[in-house]
Parts: sequence; C-alpha cells; structure tokens
Amino acid sequence: MPNEKRPRLWTRDFTVLTLATAFGAIGNVAGGFALSFLVYDETASTLAAALVVALRVIPGFLIPLILSPLMDRFPRKPFLVGCDAAACVVYLFAGWYLKQHDFQYVYYLLFSLLIASLGSVDQLSYNAIFPKVIPAGAEERGYTVSSMLYPVLMMVMMPVSAFLYKTIGVANILMIQGVFCLVTSFTESRIHVKEEVRAGTELSIKQWWGDIREAAGYLKREKGLLAMTLYSGTTNGMFAGYEPIWVAFFSSAPGFSVAMYSFFSVAEFIGRTLGGIFIYKKEIPRERKYKHALFVYLTYDSMDTILLWLPYPLMLINRAFCGFLGIQSGTLRYAAIQKYIPDEMRARINAFQSMVFLLFEAVLSLGVGLLGEYLDYRVVMTVCGAVCLVACFCTIVRKKAEVEKIYMSEAKNDDA
Repeated sequence: MPNEKRPRLWTRDFTVLTLATAFGAIGNVAGGFALSFLVYDETASTLAAALVVALRVIPGFLIPLILSPLMDRFPRKPFLVGCDAAACVVYLFAGWYLKQHDFQYVYYLLFSLLIASLGSVDQLSYNAIFPKVIPAGAEERGYTVSSMLYPVLMMVMMPVSAFLYKTIGVANILMIQGVFCLVTSFTESRIHVKEEVRAGTELSIKQWWGDIREAAGYLKREKGLLAMTLYSGTTNGMFAGYEPIWVAFFSSAPGFSVAMYSFFSVAEFIGRTLGGIFIYKKEIPRERKYKHALFVYLTYDSMDTILLWLPYPLMLINRAFCGFLGIQSGTLRYAAIQKYIPDEMRARINAFQSMVFLLFEAVLSLGVGLLGEYLDYRVVMTVCGAVCLVACFCTIVRKKAEVEKIYMSEAKNDDA
C-alpha cells in the first residue's frame, strides 16, 4: 500500500497521549534511577532492593483484578488523569519528606507499594484507552511509536539521571518527577476520546464477580488468544531470568567482563530502533502477519539458544538482531490482540494477560536462576531457548488457525 494512502496516525488525540506518555516516562526514568541507588546507598543490601521489587508484584496482581471490571463499565480517561494527579502529590510529598527527615526503609517500602499501585492503575487504564486514539488501519505504526518511546527516552535520560543524582540529590529529583506527573495529568485531560458509561454500572460484589467470570470465559473460549498469552508469558518469564545469568557469565567466564556485558543494551537498542523504523515504514499485509510473527518467534528463540556460545562480536550482532525482531513481534502481536478483543472487555482481558505474565515471570525467572546454580551458564541459555521453542510449537504452531484469525482481524471502530 503506498504511503500516501495509509491512514493518518498523528491525529490530535494520538499526539496528545504520546506527549503525555513522554512526560511521564522522563520522570519515571529519572526517579527510578535515583530511588534504585538511594536504597542501596542507605542499606548496602541487595536483599533490601530485591524486597522492593518483590513487593511491587502484589499490586500488579491485585489492582488489575479489582479495577478492570470497573474500567470496562466506566470511562477510562478519569482513571488515567486521576492516577497521574495522585502520583504528583505522592512524589512531591516524598521529596519534601526526604528534605526534612532521614531515610527510613519501612516508609520506603510503603511508598514503593503506593507508587506500584498507582503505576498498575495507570498502565491498565493506558492499555485500555490507547487503542481508541489510534485511527483504524494505523495500529502497527501506533504501537511501534508506543513501544519505542520508553527505550529512546531511557537511553537519553540515564546519563542525565546519573548527573542529577550526584548534583541535586534524590529529594529534588522526586519533586521534579512530581511536576512531570502533574504535566502528564494535565496533558492527558486534553484528550477528546469518546467513551460511554455501559449498562449495569452498579457497584456490587456480584456484578464484579460476574464481570470477572465473563472475561475468564471469553479467554477460555478464544483458543488463539489463550495460546498467544501462554507463549508470551513463557518468553517474558524466561527473559526475566536471563539477566542474572548474563551477569554471572560475563563476571566469571575467561576473557569476558561486566563492561562487555553493558554493551548488550546498546546493541539491543540499536536493533530495536532499526526494527521500529522498519515496522513503522513497512506495512505487512494481513495475510502475511501470522507467518511473519511465527518466523520472528522461532528465530528469536533460536538466537537465545546459541547466544553464549558465540564469539563476543557475534553476541552483539545476536542481541541487535533480536532487538530488531523483538519490536516487530511485540508490535504485531499487541496490535492484533487489541483489534480483536471487544472494547467492552479490553481492560479485563489486558488485566488477565498482565497477571499471567507476572506469574510466569515469578516462576520461570526463579527456575532459570535455580538452573544457573547447577549447570554451565551457556547450557542454561540453550535449555531455556529450547523450552521457548517447544512452547512456540505447542501454542502458536499447534493453534495456527485460531492464532492466524487474530492476526487477520480487522480494526474495530471503537468510537462508533
């Protein structure tokens, strides 16, 4: 399809939401960097930092389960705007507190739990409203922009965050993040997306449970959607366990170093950037999306199996190629799923998927770490990559007809 005939992506609502997302990401990168170092500097304990990460999983499970039925009955925009406004207050108060008092780890755990809860609400409402601001036919380009935004800003902001941490301190950074949250909330309030209150908006346990059962039944019936969820959960969970394996390998293997490992993220960023440009410029025909996605899945998993057996220059090429493929598979998959599922169930289905991903991440990352205690790190990567290949054949390949139906789905007019 010639570019001039492609649907316009940068409409007013899409531009406004993308700007809001950028403001939020800038603050999150700076604040997250500062808080990560603050905990270690104050406690000198990796366990203390790990406990914070583990604690954040709790709202990741509970918030989507509790709020997703409400988001499928009420407009999502107030959740999005209100959440960032609340985060503004929390960050400003936290910055003020650190200026007046010494660091208290217990208070920091409570602060982390509150921020993680707000972040879960924000992500859930964003995922539900974002498909409504993308014009029909421009989904892949829209999700490419969304998936590229955070990595690009992270590469830009990480050096800035390190400088700010050393010069103005954590308290001031948190207060700046609060201002960014306020700007984000105001920008989101300018979205003009049309949303309606759906029937049956009474707040009751019976209604909530009925909505949960309805979404679970839908996911159970949709074999293709379930297959894609299980495969993505497997690969995401494995990838969560790879980083400690890579760190251990580069720290202990002769001829390697932690500094060499640091270039992995650079190589993957370059690959993701090129892959993002490719999928933004090149529209893949609907009838070829399943085959393209399957090729990406099989190639990516195969690249993981051989990664640590390669010479270092080929490792970097491997990661760059995986970054190139990964953004394509993620964009095609997410756009297809959001087009396929009904808008009135979008928040609940997205919530179920995020819960599955968290569960798989917790279990599989622990399993990968356990294997690393007994097997050569290269063997661990090969085994994990092979498991992902098997998972691909058991889900994406085995349920070909059902999965292909999702990739072939036409965009729905959510504003109708």
